[in-house]
Amino acid sequence: MRLDPGALGKLLADRRIASVSGTNGKTTTTHLLTAAVRASVADPDDVVTNADGANLHHGIASALANQPRSSIAVLETDERVVATVIELGRPEVLVLLNFSRDQLDRHHEIKSLGRSWRIALQAAGSSGPVVVANACDPLVVWSAQPARRVIWVDTGDVWNEDAALCPECGSLLVRDQSRWDCPGCSLTQPVADYTVRGDEVSDPNGRVFTLDLQVPGRFNRANAACALAAARAMGVPAQTALDGMATVTSPAGRYATATIGTARATLLLAKNPSGWAESLPLATSQTVVLAIDSAAADGRDVSWLWDVRYEQLAGRTVVATGPRAQDLAVRLRHAGVDHVVEPDLTAAFRRPEVTRVDGPVDVIATYTPFQRLRKLGGLA
Repeated sequence: MRLDPGALGKLLADRRIASVSGTNGKTTTTHLLTAAVRASVADPDDVVTNADGANLHHGIASALANQPRSSIAVLETDERVVATVIELGRPEVLVLLNFSRDQLDRHHEIKSLGRSWRIALQAAGSSGPVVVANACDPLVVWSAQPARRVIWVDTGDVWNEDAALCPECGSLLVRDQSRWDCPGCSLTQPVADYTVRGDEVSDPNGRVFTLDLQVPGRFNRANAACALAAARAMGVPAQTALDGMATVTSPAGRYATATIGTARATLLLAKNPSGWAESLPLATSQTVVLAIDSAAADGRDVSWLWDVRYEQLAGRTVVATGPRAQDLAVRLRHAGVDHVVEPDLTAAFRRPEVTRVDGPVDVIATYTPFQRLRKLGGLA
């Protein structure tokens, strides 16, 4: 891109593009959608993706440059890059997952991101993408409104702490039986085309499909429902898409089990309060390792720790590690959670609390320590 500032547009041109964005779940949903699409084509190499999650302009360009002849691109797209991809790539499908506070020192207020999506979709008009959007997220709904066509997915979201106010008029939203509505204007939760209930997804025709996933958690069933809707919008038969998604195991190291030092560890990524709310229930080992940093990729401000309900770890032993382990320790003390502090990531996995665990120890980490753990465990 330094040699040719217009390279990204040229690399996006003449491909069928599916773009996936949102605060949480981009990487896993991109892997699920890629697997679904690849299952439908004769040559898997005809589908290019940025599998490791490099989702800014340079990462997308690098992935596309590595496979210049691939006719289909499934792209994880940072929230700040969505407008560029809509403008330059004219994606066939755009998946919008959710919005929550994340790295506010870089991303600023989430409504500004939603506004950029909305403006880009307005500008694209009738040549814009089919949007697969989370009907449970008011800001996603508001952002997707101008799209020429929207496929709404009821994901059953449980996190609404970042969606108290109407993005259209600022009124306090009303919630009733998991639905939301604005009393001050016409913005309301749309009627869903796809609905997730447990392991099942129903489609616009009333057909019900069972999700057979190898990635855990309620939120990944929601991700899979969005991937299924996007795959079908691209012409992939439902069963073909489901069979493809069933092959996804540990996208970019998430949910993988690795050996770190002499300990076995199952790795979970959580970057913000919403992600922690979904990941903490998946950590079931008696000892849990929590790794925290505040590098640029994590977000400099860790005050979000006070919005995470660490109280649910009471009765277990927690090892707090990473450069901001002391900040986490203060939060755990207030939560009444027994813990030890070991700021050095490698040393944390030599502690007896970890090495004596029978079976893998669950590890929840923010982005930077997660990437280091992938390398320590031979996953990257």
